[in-house]
Amino acid sequence: MSVHDVVTQLHQSIDWREPWLWYSVGTIVFNPVFWNIAARREYHHRSLTKLACGNAYAGCYLLAITIFLLGIFRDLVFNQAIDHQPQVAFLGYGEVKLFAIGLWLAGTTLVLSSMYKLGITGTYLGDYFGILMDSIVTDFPFNVTSNPMYHGSTLNFVAVALYKQSVAGLALALLVYIMYAVALRFEE
Repeated sequence: MSVHDVVTQLHQSIDWREPWLWYSVGTIVFNPVFWNIAARREYHHRSLTKLACGNAYAGCYLLAITIFLLGIFRDLVFNQAIDHQPQVAFLGYGEVKLFAIGLWLAGTTLVLSSMYKLGITGTYLGDYFGILMDSIVTDFPFNVTSNPMYHGSTLNFVAVALYKQSVAGLALALLVYIMYAVALRFEE
């Protein structure tokens, strides 16, 4: 089988006309764009702090709740998208499912341990509100990766796509990775 045949087969494994696919693309692109715009507006104009009657912590918590709920919505739409896509047989092997479970466990560990170490304000852009950590966190999971939330979340998307045998899910997971990379350009 040539490379062209493989690319053709992968392309045919995605139903490009399925609306849920495009809804998922929209939510994946929207979320980091939204939170970076909101954080920059906060930094320059104190928009959320003003909305929270001058309380930076309340403003940060408001943004945190919004980002969290948008993330849940994005994840639900992602699952709907891949549930409406063709499954591919070569991803159906038991070894692939076990690998997917391992990826999901690793991703979830990175996400949850990062949230534990940073707390709500550290996780949800508190620095844009003037809420700074006492010191830089350098132990696990930050000794494994400098961006455990983004890397862990990406691993979770890949894991779900593999588990559900979805090439479209893998393509969406790649988009998640790209959007997080773009977000990091603004955040760092």
